[in-house]
Amino acid sequence: MKTIFIVRHGKSSWDFPELSDKKRPLLKKGINRTKKIGKYLSDNNIKVDLIISSPAVRAFETARIIAKEINYPKEKIEINNSIYESNEENILVIIESLPNEINSIMIFGHNPAFTYFSNYFLEDKLDWLPTSGTVSISFQTDDWMKIVSAKRKINFVLTKRSFNNN
Repeated sequence: MKTIFIVRHGKSSWDFPELSDKKRPLLKKGINRTKKIGKYLSDNNIKVDLIISSPAVRAFETARIIAKEINYPKEKIEINNSIYESNEENILVIIESLPNEINSIMIFGHNPAFTYFSNYFLEDKLDWLPTSGTVSISFQTDDWMKIVSAKRKINFVLTKRSFNNN
């Protein structure tokens, strides 16, 4: 069994026009929403073998918050530069290239790639994966190269609307 957690970065700040897009930090609202997602994952005993993040500050900050909540060592978060300004095909290539010893991954990045990638596997398509949105899918295979054709189960789709108070 292989499991993917697709996590879009938390809500980011546009308050610093001097910063490049890659350097934009999370807003307080983005931090709080991400913590709610992390608490849900922790409360449901979610563990992953590997966390991969875009190099963008907002994505890496999101990854660090979730890693802390699920007790994943922050220093083991892998940065993959190709996630930033990527597309769904590139995300699939990253995942298919994983060693099969890894059974569960959490990947942090951006739209539109993360919406399109999620929708590739979802029957109920998303219009747009919102900030801090998280999609979990399990595949009945032991080979990352076979996830596209493997029988799959949607574990959950979490957004801010998944929680009582935003």
